[in-house]
Amino acid sequence: MSGKTLPTKDCVVCGRTITWRKKWERDWDEVRYCSDGCRRRAKSSASAVDAELETTMRALLDARGRSKTICPSEVARAVGGEGWQELMEPARAAARRLVVAGEAEITQGGKVVDPSTAKGPIRVRKT
Repeated sequence: MSGKTLPTKDCVVCGRTITWRKKWERDWDEVRYCSDGCRRRAKSSASAVDAELETTMRALLDARGRSKTICPSEVARAVGGEGWQELMEPARAAARRLVVAGEAEITQGGKVVDPSTAKGPIRVRKT
């Protein structure tokens, strides 16, 4: 595959981009997770929380309107209550999944950014 652009796909749990690796040559079609952590999260009860985060994010985005943004912390607070801090990374992952589904985009400083590589504070808006 040298000299060519490597194929990519999105992690089904966190939405990060997975880039093809030589060790996955035989089973690239079965690769679904970017890490062991995402594989464990998919098999745990956390997937119910992930679904709730996505639903809440969609509801907040709908209520806010097309050109307005929300912060993942708003979603984490709405779902997690007092323990919302633990849900910050799962809320960011929910935002990445919505980007992959074409329902949202992630911005920083008002500009759309790649959700797989965004570091620091992000905002989410409806597409």
